[in-house]
Amino acid sequence: MLNADSCYQALVTRDRRFDGIFYIGCKSTGIYCRPVCTVKTPLQKNCSFYRSAAAAECAGFRPCLRCRPEHAPGNALIDSVSNLAAAVLERIESGSFEGIDETAKELGISDRHLRRVVQSEFGVSPIELLQTHRLLLAKLLLCDSALPITEIAFASGFSSVRQFNDAFKTRYNLNPSNLRKSAANKVSDRPIVCELAFRKPLPWAQIMNYLQLRATPKVEYVTDESYSRTLSLGKHAGWIRVFKSSQKDTITVEISASLAAVLPMVLHKIKSLLDLNADTERIEERLGAIVHTHGLRVPGSCDPFELCLRAVLGQQISVKGASTLMGRIAQKYGQEIDCAIAELAYLTPSSSRLATAKKEDLCTLGLTGSRSQTVIDLAKAEATGKISFDAKEAAQAQMLRLKGIGGIGEWTAQYVAMRALKWPDAFPHTDLGIKKALAEDNPKRILQLSEKWSPWRAYATMHLWSSLH
Repeated sequence: MLNADSCYQALVTRDRRFDGIFYIGCKSTGIYCRPVCTVKTPLQKNCSFYRSAAAAECAGFRPCLRCRPEHAPGNALIDSVSNLAAAVLERIESGSFEGIDETAKELGISDRHLRRVVQSEFGVSPIELLQTHRLLLAKLLLCDSALPITEIAFASGFSSVRQFNDAFKTRYNLNPSNLRKSAANKVSDRPIVCELAFRKPLPWAQIMNYLQLRATPKVEYVTDESYSRTLSLGKHAGWIRVFKSSQKDTITVEISASLAAVLPMVLHKIKSLLDLNADTERIEERLGAIVHTHGLRVPGSCDPFELCLRAVLGQQISVKGASTLMGRIAQKYGQEIDCAIAELAYLTPSSSRLATAKKEDLCTLGLTGSRSQTVIDLAKAEATGKISFDAKEAAQAQMLRLKGIGGIGEWTAQYVAMRALKWPDAFPHTDLGIKKALAEDNPKRILQLSEKWSPWRAYATMHLWSSLH
């Protein structure tokens, strides 16, 4: 239960630590806001408080046009009281939600129980949660992008423009076209530009440095100011570029128009890449003395198979050496792509393409014979569905499947769980850097020491690595 007095105090002080944690419905205006909204603070008697934007909307409130609730940072999955509810939210945000019946079947529970869990966790039904997510995404695109309204309707998950218009009229009492900003000056084939929020602090320089050291040449391009890459999702291919706004607590995102049809999935991947939803203040309370840089994140990945492949190539060689090998593989097996960013030229090779690679051809690129075989076996396993990097299976089970592939051991599985599977308690306890940071060589002793950081040991890993520099 939300404490009204505590929530109101956070509202009065506009404490950014509560941004995305709760929302305020103002009875006198019929509008709901984020705790950081700059409008005049309403009287407490006129305020009601909600765990989610969906709950506020179901109570009859419309989203504020100033603080824009669609920009509020979300909650990390580990913050959710219910992992089942988190699984539903994960699918909705990634654009892979196929209905409550199908999701319940995947999770091995009844649809009735899953509806009850979501209602208890978020205060709304799964369908209401999905509807709110679609509407807030559409609102973001209407305000920030140059996409035509018809494309926005389908990109947001609506099955028709009529359904899209009816939803806006019913929920917001607005016509979607009324939300457009300077629509006459917008060109539809320009990149889609929008903003993603985060909770301060965000050590941008450290994150960019980490990604830059591990970037794949011609697939990724990283500078001190921005991260760019090519991206392929199903039949859609294009590019993305992200950089930190100098004036707002947001990340500016540029997405090629060719990825408009899969926009929810692209935005979800960018949030995962930069770990934008992390509640680092809460995490650092648990980590204590090992905290090296406030706000440090666990960088994720836009392509989990690519990251897993990169982890295999990085075994027992330098970070730079692994990036070089990855670049050679991308240029030999990846598809060429025309890109507005000159430094980008290839898509990451698909698992189906690498599964047909010959061992001797990989060896000519600089891989050892055993490493070449691991790459081929990994690609075959992913291409045939033996392993998967989606949220439909627990991270621990996915790690076991990975370790069933010859050449993939505990370190690689834990590293993939950290970044590709976004498992916050992953901990590569055999890592040389962790041994050095802790001045301890015994892996069992290191595991014992790490128990006090659970369930945030992936973040502990990043802080320990950071302390070495």
